[in-house]
Amino acid sequence: MELTEQQIQRYSRHIILEQVGGTGQEKLLSSKVLIVGAGGLGAPAALYLAAAGVGTIGIIDADKVDLTNLQRQIIHHTGDVGVEKVASAEAKMRAINPDVKVKTYHQRAKADNIREVIRGYDFVIDGTDNFPAKFLVNDACYFEKIAFSHAGILRFDGQLITVLPGQTTCYRCIFHAPPPADAVPSCSQAGVLGVLAGVVGSLQATEAIKYLLGIGDLLTGTLLTYNALTMEFRKVRLKRNPECRLCGENPQITELKDEEQIVCDLKDCKR
Repeated sequence: MELTEQQIQRYSRHIILEQVGGTGQEKLLSSKVLIVGAGGLGAPAALYLAAAGVGTIGIIDADKVDLTNLQRQIIHHTGDVGVEKVASAEAKMRAINPDVKVKTYHQRAKADNIREVIRGYDFVIDGTDNFPAKFLVNDACYFEKIAFSHAGILRFDGQLITVLPGQTTCYRCIFHAPPPADAVPSCSQAGVLGVLAGVVGSLQATEAIKYLLGIGDLLTGTLLTYNALTMEFRKVRLKRNPECRLCGENPQITELKDEEQIVCDLKDCKR
């Protein structure tokens, strides 16, 4: 692929970076990233990946834009309320960069469809908002051997880790199964600072770009946590768990299944 004059101008701030250059930008334009979830995390990730010139961006989400989404899901606007999230996201990505090919999947990621959806992508961004979906993304990426970025946010706290399946710590190495019903509230129950999604989702996009370019140090084997109230980032080193039910020495999980979604009553959730 040879960059056009217009592309050289568009991506000039990338191209002058020694670690990117014209070759790196061409690599981005030929890369494919899938975003699971067009919500708080997926929204900033999608915008920045499109602006960066990632050539093909897939986005999967079964929901429609709701008024409560607009406090943090910056890819959606007031006029998009009632519109499919994937359609709303596609319009904004195409508007910011016509170079980008957007593939939309207006469906819920499930055990019987996710492997087919993610197959062929170079990197996956987990922008889901519930534990069963996060385990599903982790397991599907493991079976398809596709690198991905996990992230989660709640109230004022966020966390993320990058996983190279079969090589580094996976999500199940850290969290063995979805928590019980009385353990963790959802964002709709406990709230979330809107801008927190922008910070963490942008970090996920950063990890994707670094992986695609083969530069820098990825958050592999490292859980990065962030607290917006104290403005503190913390890195926690995590080793692969030899007893992991998915990637351990004696794996017990050999096929995908949909975990049960358990939502706690807020008054019973541990705070």
